[in-house]
Amino acid sequence: MPPSAHPATDVLLSLFVVFVAAQVGAELAQRLKLPAVVGEIAAGCLIGPAVFGWVAINEPLSVLAEIGAVLLLFSVGLETRLDDLREVGGTALSVGVAGVVAPFILGAAWALAAGFGTAQSAFVAAAFVATSAGITARVLAELGALNRLESRVILGAAVIDDILAMLLLGVVSAIQGGGRVNVAGLLLVLGQAVGFVVLVAVVGTRVMRRSSAALDAPISAHSPLSLCLALCLGLALAAAYLGLAAIIGAFLAGMVAAEAKQRAVLEHQVQALMAFLVPFFFVVTGAQVELRQLASWPVLGALVLITGLAVAGKLLGCGLGARRLGRRSALIVGVGMVPRGEVGIIVASLGQRAGVFGGSTYALIIAMSLLTSVLAPPLLKRLLATHPPEAPAR
Repeated sequence: MPPSAHPATDVLLSLFVVFVAAQVGAELAQRLKLPAVVGEIAAGCLIGPAVFGWVAINEPLSVLAEIGAVLLLFSVGLETRLDDLREVGGTALSVGVAGVVAPFILGAAWALAAGFGTAQSAFVAAAFVATSAGITARVLAELGALNRLESRVILGAAVIDDILAMLLLGVVSAIQGGGRVNVAGLLLVLGQAVGFVVLVAVVGTRVMRRSSAALDAPISAHSPLSLCLALCLGLALAAAYLGLAAIIGAFLAGMVAAEAKQRAVLEHQVQALMAFLVPFFFVVTGAQVELRQLASWPVLGALVLITGLAVAGKLLGCGLGARRLGRRSALIVGVGMVPRGEVGIIVASLGQRAGVFGGSTYALIIAMSLLTSVLAPPLLKRLLATHPPEAPAR
C-alpha cells in the first residue's frame, strides 16, 4: 500500500481492508463447511505482504489483533466455570505436561538432524511446544462445544502449556546466550505464575459470587460489561508482567466474571465487540507468513516434515495424557491442542532476533505454526460432530 500524507487515513484504510477480508474469508470458509477461523487466516495470507501486499502489519493492526485475542479468551472464560475445570484438573495437568514433552523431543530431534547445534535445536524445539488457546477456543465456541468435557480439558491444559512454555523459553534463551540457567530465578517465575493463576481463579471467583451486585452500582446500563472489561484488561496486563501470555489473564478474568449474576447479560453484550475485534487477530496471524522463503522443493519438504512432527507431538503427548477419558475423547483433546498460532510465531520471532536461525528457518516455523492452525479446526469440527460426548472412564 503506497505511503500517504495522511497517516490516519492509511490506518483506516488498513482496518477497512483487513475487516472486509476477514468477513469474506469467514463467509467462504463456512460455505465450504469449514470453521470461520480458517477463512480468516487464509484471507490474511492473501492480503498480506506474501501475496497481494494490500496491507502491511503496522502497530495499529498489531494492537487490534492483541485486543481481539484478549477479548476472545475473555469470552471463553465467561463460558467456563471454575467448578467445571476442577473436575478435569488432573487430566488437564497430564495433557499439559505430556503436550510439552513430546513435541519438544520431536522438534529437537528434527533440528539436530537438520544440522543445528544443541543450543539452537533447543530454541527451535521451543516453537513446537505451546498451544494457541485462541484458535481452538474460537472453533469450540463456534460449534457450541465449550461445555464438553474435552473442551474443559483443552482449555485447562492450554493454561498449563503456557506456563511450561514460558519456563522452557527462559531455559533455552539462557543456553543460547551462553549463560548459566538461573534455576532459582526460574523457580521464582514458576511460583509467581502458578500463584497468579490460583489466586485469581480461586479468590477472584469467590469474591465475584459474593459481590456481583456491585457491578450494577454505576448508573450506566452497560456498567457490568464495562467493569468486567476493566478487570479483563487489568488481569491481561498482570499476566504479561509475569511473563505469561496476556490471553491467560483475560481467560481468568472471564472465569471470574462467569460467577456473576449478570453472566447471561455479559455474554450477550460482549458478542458485538467480538464481531468487530476478534477477526483482526486471525487475519494478522495469517498475514505474517512469508511465502517467498518457502519457494523451493527442499524447504517445502522440510515444512511438510516439521508440520507432521508438530501434529504428531501433540496427538501423541496430549492423547496419552487424556487416555483416561477414552480413545475418542483423547483424540479430540489431541487435535484441539495442535494449533501453535501466535505462540509459535512469537518464539520464532525471538529466535530470529537472537540470531539463532536465518530467514528460511524462520519462515518454516512461521508456516508450521499457521499450518497447524489451519489444519486442526476442520479436523476438530469433524471429530466433535461425529463423536458425541463420552463419559470418562472411572
